[in-house]
Amino acid sequence: MPSNDDPKERGKAIAFKLRPETVRDLVRRLAADSENVKWSVHALDRMAERGITDKVALEVLRHGETKGEIEPGKNAGEWKVKMVRMVKGRREAGVVVLTVHNARLLVKTVEWEDL
Repeated sequence: MPSNDDPKERGKAIAFKLRPETVRDLVRRLAADSENVKWSVHALDRMAERGITDKVALEVLRHGETKGEIEPGKNAGEWKVKMVRMVKGRREAGVVVLTVHNARLLVKTVEWEDL
């Protein structure tokens, strides 16, 4: 194992992965206050197209579980995650959201998982 003084190791980025539970809890906490949730134009268009209301999308963010990989966003301090939840007892909805500096959420898209 190289020491911290190894010149070849200086300046290398360290891969960092968040635990799904950590991101899930952050999304749920932030989504509890609707003021923390912003909607992209794309998300609003997809919601209208797919018949998914903001109430349903917020329910997914507030009570859902993570699905798939948690990825770094395009900007520092962002994480991209998909939250999913069974809604109306029959369909699973998915909400792709960015956490921004652990302070707010940006909804990127909303979709039905069973299509």
